[in-house]
Amino acid sequence: MNMINKIFHTLFIVVFFISCNQNSKKTSEITKKQTSAFLNKEATKIVKENTVPILNYKQLSPFLNKNDNKTYIINFWATWCKPCVEELPAFEKLNNDYKDKNIEILLVSLDFPNQIESHLIPFIKKRDLKPKVVVLDDPDQNKWINGIDKNWSGSIPATLIYNKNKRSFYEQSFDYNLLTEELQKFIN
Repeated sequence: MNMINKIFHTLFIVVFFISCNQNSKKTSEITKKQTSAFLNKEATKIVKENTVPILNYKQLSPFLNKNDNKTYIINFWATWCKPCVEELPAFEKLNNDYKDKNIEILLVSLDFPNQIESHLIPFIKKRDLKPKVVVLDDPDQNKWINGIDKNWSGSIPATLIYNKNKRSFYEQSFDYNLLTEELQKFIN
């Protein structure tokens, strides 16, 4: 009788763990969908609400690989990077001048996440930046740097311009004239 109890008890534990594992997978899938929907919603919030979405590389990837009729300009920058700050007016002006021309600009901040409230949001407000801003926070730099462009050394400023027909990566600073000159290669 004791042996039968042990077998029954062992079977019960095995069945319990299998069912928990299946529920965990379903919960994980639901959580991923909810998280994705939440991040997409968060990414559209305005900075004046004191929020800037913090994304890891996996969450940022959809912004880097869209295949529609827009041209995307993704700029990697930080508030502590002088050349980055100096080129931001070019992206702001481009955003304003091309807002009705199927161009979308995303400013990906590499600022430290613990300084978003104290540095990044005040910086964005002071300069009244209109393009979307997100923070990239992913400790696996080798993965996301190579994922964005295999030749990127990781230095900033850096800019990705792409559409469904063409993709170019620039590890350099831009002024407005140079930025519009490069953009013309994508929209003509």
